[in-house]
Amino acid sequence: MEIRHTTEADLPVIMRIYSRARSFMAEHGNPRQWGPTNWPPEELIRADIAAGSSYVCIHHGRVIGTFFYRYGDDIELTYRHMEGGAWLDGSPYGVVHRIASDGTVRGVGSFCLQWAFRQCGHLRIDTHRDNTVMQNLLRKNGFVRCGVIHVAQDNDPRVAFEKTQRQMISEEVCSQ
Repeated sequence: MEIRHTTEADLPVIMRIYSRARSFMAEHGNPRQWGPTNWPPEELIRADIAAGSSYVCIHHGRVIGTFFYRYGDDIELTYRHMEGGAWLDGSPYGVVHRIASDGTVRGVGSFCLQWAFRQCGHLRIDTHRDNTVMQNLLRKNGFVRCGVIHVAQDNDPRVAFEKTQRQMISEEVCSQ
């Protein structure tokens, strides 16, 4: 598998991937995260592509996954206020949103998260409280639950996770 920036030509397949992801989430106990609003809208994905923040996962020349990634200082405004916890690290971070696959190849989510982490060594991500599939994927990939945040799209709280290079170093020292 490999990761590259999304192009406008990828848009039809990406929108099909998101449609499939909405169905998958509904089938696995999470109908509210993207379903009611038909999230994400095509105009948002077009804006992500134009900004260089949309990526695709390619396997044997075919787009099989997609996600948003951006790195910077305080780049996600909804992450400024957290309930029931705190972020682990106040340094600049990467954020991953709207990660989805077409379901044909196992491990796409982990591959995309690992790629994003290699870019910056500090990631934050959030997911709907009912999205146990994503929460399990995040834990499997070394993310720690930090608290609850709220997004503008709806009133459902999101569980916030973080993974830092510092956290990984601390875990290695503690296990020795």
